[in-house]
Order: sequence, then structure tokens, then C-alpha cells
Amino acid sequence: MARRSGPPSPAKIDREWPYQVALPDDLCTGHSYQLIREFCAEHGLTPLTRSVQAVWPDRKCEQWRLHCFADPEHAKLFRNHFQGVEFVPSRDREGGRARGVWRRDGDYRRILDLGPLSVPAILRN
Repeated sequence: MARRSGPPSPAKIDREWPYQVALPDDLCTGHSYQLIREFCAEHGLTPLTRSVQAVWPDRKCEQWRLHCFADPEHAKLFRNHFQGVEFVPSRDREGGRARGVWRRDGDYRRILDLGPLSVPAILRN
């Protein structure tokens, strides 16, 4: 049997790192990216990251970054610190599919600041 190299498949991540925290992708760049890395290093957290496309009823779309953990306590610590959104793959992905979109409720609202994170000036309109 051949070994697979490279990152784990989306289905494997959902299975083995099911405790996931979503943050808007724009909040995970620049200085905010450094804050996330430093926090994870300080607390011994090693999340896998992947993306999901969030879609609202008014058809607005936004890219979100999922920080995936094997340990629920690690996910809770991360979520509480960064005020992220709990993401449950089987519930939140379209039909539970590993590559499905995230159907959001309510009205779209762009998030520019969340906890200690903020969107870099160059990405603000």
C-alpha cells in the first residue's frame, strides 16, 4: 500500500481534528497572523488550518479560515481567546460534505475586529 504524502485530506481533517474554530480569513493575516502563531506556541496548540466559503441567504460570500483541533479543550481555549465561531463539520458544511460550503443564517456583516485580531488597513475598504 502506497503512503500518501502532503497534507491530510479534508475528510481526514474533519474526522481526526473535528473541533474547529472559524475566523474570517482577512483577520488571519499580517499582525493578526503573528498573534495567532504566538498564542498557539505559548499554549502548545498545533491546529491544522483549512478554508471554507461562507455563504449568506443574500448570496454574499466570504472566505473563512478553520483552525482544527483534535482536543476539544484546545479548541475552546483558542475560540475563547480569539472570539471565533464554533464550526461543526457535520452540521455546518453543506450536506456534511468535506468540501461543502458553509451556509450561514441572518444578514452578512463584515467583521473588521474580533478579540485581539483586526483586519490590516490595506484590506479595509
